[in-house]
Amino acid sequence: MTGLAVCVVVLALASAYGVLNRRRSGRVRVRGRDGGKRLGAAELGEDLGERATLVQFSSAFCAPCRATRRVLGEVAELVPGIRHIEIDAESRLGLVRELEILKTPTVLVLDAEGSIVRRATGQPRKADVIAALGEAVGTT
Repeated sequence: MTGLAVCVVVLALASAYGVLNRRRSGRVRVRGRDGGKRLGAAELGEDLGERATLVQFSSAFCAPCRATRRVLGEVAELVPGIRHIEIDAESRLGLVRELEILKTPTVLVLDAEGSIVRRATGQPRKADVIAALGEAVGTT
């Protein structure tokens, strides 16, 4: 009987963790440890967008990375002055460690000067990315 109770408790805790993790994935939010960090063409390998830049960290076998690439590409085409840069996390481990990228896809929203304004882990929704860009370019 004790084994059954332990099994039920473990399943309940695992389910609660899974639901919480799924709700947080893909949300575009401010993270305190990103404050003050700036990225430029030297770190990214490409020039920044004139108004804002969407930086996506991806890996080769990441299925959500492909969908994120499509969403960010559409947003970059839709909003003038926005650039989408995709970085292979495996080939840029130093930058990944410096920015504390823990999983792919991770998207950083940079303002025109390269300061990190927002961060999303997981596949973000197009509306959330556009809202984050509004903050990055100084409009709401």
